[in-house]
Amino acid sequence: MAMWSRALKHAFTSSAEARRCFPATELARLERRIQESEQEHAGQLRFVIESSLHWRDALAGMGARERALQWFGQLRVWDTEHNCGVLVYLLLAERKIEIVADRSIARRVPAAAWQEVCDVMGRAFVAENHVAGLEEGLWRLHALLVRYAPQHGVLPGDELSNTVIVR
Repeated sequence: MAMWSRALKHAFTSSAEARRCFPATELARLERRIQESEQEHAGQLRFVIESSLHWRDALAGMGARERALQWFGQLRVWDTEHNCGVLVYLLLAERKIEIVADRSIARRVPAAAWQEVCDVMGRAFVAENHVAGLEEGLWRLHALLVRYAPQHGVLPGDELSNTVIVR
């Protein structure tokens, strides 16, 4: 029965909820900050906000981590010259946050540091401070990447789109 309840929750969480929580003007500002951040470290950031899973995927037990990995592949976050892509994924229906980092960065940044970023963002979302949560997450990611993935020499530039995907 719990799986059916979860599937219904996803079926009735629309993309309108995501657009309400994350207005386009605020997302545009975040996209500019992503671009600015990437000028100070080797990381390449992508943000995906998904209102819900398809109800069949929710019923089948797909989790936020599995979906984040799908987005990581679909957006080719792994396909940067220095293997330095980082995906931040928010599943709004469940208020779950996942960070997936490519191998070059994943082996340098402690797992607890990624979890701390997720926890900070999660607390902001629970308090209905959605945009502030994304901004705080970006600021913390920036600090991690400056520390663990500093720029060395000439980088290839902005390899991944800075557009925040909202679905």
